[in-house]
Amino acid sequence: MSRLFRKFRQEIISKGKIQKYLLYALGEVVLLVIGIMIALAINNNNVINQNRVKEQVYLKGLKEDFQISQSKLQELIKVNRNNLENAKKIIQADPKDSNLLESQFSQWVFEALAFEISFSPNNSLLMEMINSGSLKDVSNPDLRKSLTDWLANLEDIHSQENELSIQREKVINVFDEEGYSIRKVFEDAGVTQELGISKGDFSGSNLQILESVSFENRLLIFILTTQATEEAHYLPLMDKLESILALIEKEID
Repeated sequence: MSRLFRKFRQEIISKGKIQKYLLYALGEVVLLVIGIMIALAINNNNVINQNRVKEQVYLKGLKEDFQISQSKLQELIKVNRNNLENAKKIIQADPKDSNLLESQFSQWVFEALAFEISFSPNNSLLMEMINSGSLKDVSNPDLRKSLTDWLANLEDIHSQENELSIQREKVINVFDEEGYSIRKVFEDAGVTQELGISKGDFSGSNLQILESVSFENRLLIFILTTQATEEAHYLPLMDKLESILALIEKEID
């Protein structure tokens, strides 16, 4: 075919038909440009399709991770609420109340202070995307920003959880500082039996700790911190998590 075009060009030039040759040459250039544009369009379309397929894989993985994180946060909120409710029962208890049982008090103490909370979301895929530069493959700018902000939100959550842990430890330390027995709390709550630990020889009562100003002060701060953890941190985080899931769902084909 190339020989045929070459022969045609030579024939035109040899006969002095320069104007026709120029028109022919221009036509060749136009056809060449059109061919290149078609090839580029096809290649660009292939790249777009490949990126879309890659994005869909990421979106489905992110959806699964954030759904798991949602379940974890829901469970953590329940635990935090349980801690709060039992701490309130302790602060409202009257040590002079003859109907107040030591076993009941121990159960409240155990339920309020035994469970430290820490949110551990599933972020492995998100971190992989950020570290590899693949976050740019998420085409929705609102979703990209929300995913980036998510990590900053978690730093705030971990800071609050650390403060809550400190206040929790301060309450527990009163038992040791003022000569009360954590072991008796465990015994009355049935924990030592589950752990296979023998009964201790503490013969006193932990109920008198309710008369301790230090215990009351620390417990009140723990209650405030626990409540703030849910209302000012966990619940807003849940709203953001649900917003991210909604954006992801919207982008999935």
